[in-house]
Amino acid sequence: MSTTIAVVGAGGWGTAIARLLANRGHHVLLWVREDEVATAIERTRENAVFLPGVTIPESVQVVRDLAAVADGPRDAIVLAVPTSFLAATAARLPGWAATGGILVSVAKGLDHDTGRRPSQLVSAALGVPADRIGAISGPSHAEEVGRDLPTAVVAASESSGTAARIQQLFFTPRFRVYAQTDLAGVELGGALKNIVAIACGIADGLGLGDNTQAALVTRGLAEITRLGAAMGARRETFMGLSGLGDLVVTCTSVHSRNRRVGRKLGKGERLRDILAGMAQVAEGVGACRSAWKLAREHGIRMPITEQTHRVLFEEIPAGRALEDLLSRDARSEEEHRPE
Repeated sequence: MSTTIAVVGAGGWGTAIARLLANRGHHVLLWVREDEVATAIERTRENAVFLPGVTIPESVQVVRDLAAVADGPRDAIVLAVPTSFLAATAARLPGWAATGGILVSVAKGLDHDTGRRPSQLVSAALGVPADRIGAISGPSHAEEVGRDLPTAVVAASESSGTAARIQQLFFTPRFRVYAQTDLAGVELGGALKNIVAIACGIADGLGLGDNTQAALVTRGLAEITRLGAAMGARRETFMGLSGLGDLVVTCTSVHSRNRRVGRKLGKGERLRDILAGMAQVAEGVGACRSAWKLAREHGIRMPITEQTHRVLFEEIPAGRALEDLLSRDARSEEEHRPE
């Protein structure tokens, strides 16, 4: 039996997901917000704006009307829009509950005002139970998934059945999907790693070398784990693909938008100018503000997040923030080990 999956959002990641699902044999609807991008995909089978050089199968049907996404039976709807637009976009799909399918978020951020995770935003916007909602996260740059480079990710839901269903829909020999039920941990890992990537980019922009960035990655993982555990996630989740795996690739890859933002900050550029020149969203900027608030609410020490927040929102020079981070009192590593 043929399955129908709708992908909402045609940025780089949404386009790569639509291509993957179509090649998996599913009937795919791709909602494209920008009319010029939709027209270009239909004519050239390429999203030259967000994922250049990648051919989109003819079996991917471009949809311009968002309401049509939930018009008929859908095995799954994939929300591939930035976290800041997630609730508003989901609210425009009131017919989704009647499709009988599941909803999968691939956003990697936190709500700027409430700190809510993507699945929580979607559940609240649609008034549906959490067991029909899941997420995919892990080290998965669209530029590489779109070219079928081997990738491994995690499909998570509070329902083991929903996680297994997502795994089944997405799994290919080149896109390995592991299933688990720690949805909070998977989503928090995907959001918080972006903050550390900005910090690593700042260090690179300041010319501080690989040792500094390795320290930031390692201590950043400890911060992520502390906050995640305080918010109900399992510590071991952060040792997996959606934690350590995604953290490493985002902090080191040339494809990382968040690292790119940090590097420019380290070189002295202003945040507003950096963001104005970007075609896609760097989720770490908003996540940093949310994590900074959450750390205070839960009484969690997150020094890397705190200093990154100062650079992003208090206009503290990057060099000064890093010096303040390094000049903190000496501590025992065991006191902060993620385990």
